[in-house]
Amino acid sequence: MTDTAPKLIVEGVSKRFATSRAAVQALDNVSLDIAGGEFVCLIGPSGCGKSTLLDIMAGLTLPDAGRVMADGKLVQGPGRQRLVMFQESALFPWLDAFGNVMFGLKLRPDLSSAERKKIAEHFLHLVGLEKFKHAHVHELSGGMKQRVALARALAPDPQVLLMDEPFAALDALTRDQLYDDIQRIWIESRKTIVFVTHNVREAVCLGDRVVLMSPSPGRISRIFDIPLPRPRDINSPDLAGYTSQVAAALKGTLRGSVSE
Repeated sequence: MTDTAPKLIVEGVSKRFATSRAAVQALDNVSLDIAGGEFVCLIGPSGCGKSTLLDIMAGLTLPDAGRVMADGKLVQGPGRQRLVMFQESALFPWLDAFGNVMFGLKLRPDLSSAERKKIAEHFLHLVGLEKFKHAHVHELSGGMKQRVALARALAPDPQVLLMDEPFAALDALTRDQLYDDIQRIWIESRKTIVFVTHNVREAVCLGDRVVLMSPSPGRISRIFDIPLPRPRDINSPDLAGYTSQVAAALKGTLRGSVSE
């Protein structure tokens, strides 16, 4: 179950980027409450500000207007309680899988070396890579690399996991397996997850809510509740109705953007 108290509060967030050629309004007056333990998917066309909003939640980018609150505290920069997993695994090639997860645990100075090792082994087991703990990055498949990146993000025990299209570069079979893995891990840990994707079916499979954003400038267009039981199979017919609703609304935002 989710905690009814908001874990993240986005209040009237706007962001503008200026270049030598033009200025782009990436986000305009975006507000969103995300409950503790909720899995929220952000979806929308390219240029709608999904990743910018995720960066602002993480504290990697500061808004021009508005604010983000995490557990009642103003987000003014990165913090251990909000960790980001990107599309690229960004693993250190000179470290093996175990060493990469251990590196993430440097964010926990309160732990002893023995405790860190135990936690790293636990999360490698959780993502199914305990037999590959000493494998180096070049020896791992794309899906394995993302599993290591997920273990590294989870090991410091963040309250919020922010995921920016982490499965986009993977083949369909590997993505399907990772959908099962991330749901299993979420059910066990009840982490608050904000997940950016372009894939409508992926969003419906994973999210408690799907937040549709419209571009030029980025605003929240519509929010869909997905009250399906878990775990969900991305190929299940049960997803079809919700996927059609979200896809139709997404096409509507694209038509509106083109007409503008």
